[in-house]
Amino acid sequence: MLFNKLDAIWDGDISPFFKSKNSELTYLDIRNTIIPEIEAVNPGDVVALIGDFNEKTIATFLTLIEKNCVVVPLADETVDQHLYFLDQACVQYVFKEEKLINVRCKKQIKNPLIDSLRSSGHPGLILFTSGSTGKPKAILHDFFPFIQRYSTPRPSLRTLSFLLFDHIGGLNTLLHTLFNKGLICSLTSRNVLEVLATCKRFNVELLPTTPTFLRMLSLYPGLIEEFPESIKIISYGTERMDQITLTRLVNMLPNVSFRQTYGMSELGILRIKSLKNDSLFMKIGGEGVETKIIDNVLYIRSNSRMVGYLNAPSPFDDQGWYCTKDIVELSAANPDYVRITGRDSELVNVGGLKFVASEVESVALAFPEVALAKVIARENPITGQHVELLIQTEKCLSNQNFDLAAFKTYLKNSLPRHMMPLSVKLNEGITVSHRFKRL
Repeated sequence: MLFNKLDAIWDGDISPFFKSKNSELTYLDIRNTIIPEIEAVNPGDVVALIGDFNEKTIATFLTLIEKNCVVVPLADETVDQHLYFLDQACVQYVFKEEKLINVRCKKQIKNPLIDSLRSSGHPGLILFTSGSTGKPKAILHDFFPFIQRYSTPRPSLRTLSFLLFDHIGGLNTLLHTLFNKGLICSLTSRNVLEVLATCKRFNVELLPTTPTFLRMLSLYPGLIEEFPESIKIISYGTERMDQITLTRLVNMLPNVSFRQTYGMSELGILRIKSLKNDSLFMKIGGEGVETKIIDNVLYIRSNSRMVGYLNAPSPFDDQGWYCTKDIVELSAANPDYVRITGRDSELVNVGGLKFVASEVESVALAFPEVALAKVIARENPITGQHVELLIQTEKCLSNQNFDLAAFKTYLKNSLPRHMMPLSVKLNEGITVSHRFKRL
């Protein structure tokens, strides 16, 4: 079924679909790749696929979907969690790229949600939440509604495969490119130097990435001189972007269109329109998507929603609304546009005065040498909570001195008293995940 759709789109076109340092392949090359060990797998079986965006992993993924399997994309970087993922997703077979490396159970494991999907004869997809607020949840999608958004043709672009295979953003890159006859360009690593070099090598037009990576990019020495002229669009999502970084990059790269993306594993990637190139206000919509705001928190109802969690209660209410937990504000110029200011879990209450952690983080990021900032709300016996601020600085990263006294003076002059951190910690407590999201 999937191959029929894609065959009609590509219609024998032998333009390259995939490029890496060592190979250049057409859609037909990948579509016709024979993976003998998939013969052991039956429709409805749950199959974990470990890999990144290379030709072998893409071919295995498409072949498993064509066979109506339920696919669990995984990355090498999460190997310590793989056993948990395999158990929670009821996995029977494990492939690494095109090789079958583990047969856990030939018989299909009973699960009411997976059984319902099997009875429909549709392929499925299982993704995992990041687990930042607890154990990762296993998210089951019916693959056919999941790909409905790609039925509307979009521009064909040369796109970098920055977002990873185990993330909904990475799958969105792959599927968008497939359904629009684009070219996907593969990376060997995801540091700034390699990203810029790969974009130059393949004349990449679209760079889909994360705010954390863009923060690193904005601080890269000589960026203006080194930036590839081919890049027309930078899209960013997966976490909240800070205005300081966006404004800096828009000024540095005036010929690039910056486009915010928004979505989540439970709902899919949604259609977004930014108010302006340098604005974080966006309109959320698209086919089969509705939004509403209750007490400044965004709720969404979408036709591309997941079937459900395999290991947790459903997060949808009786009418199908999903609480994103994102706190938003309306644009004064156009109330159809909203800006995400934080999450409800990031609200800090100091002596009855409430604010969002991002308000303090944004001030910290405006200090010239601060690369990353993170606020932690600590319990306080007098005020209820107080702020602890973690920062990572350019000078800390190069083992040079950072003027902490000057930074604290800057904070004191820039923040209301109740937002002022009681402690500031340098170069500790902030990590960047394999998906280039700040943790």
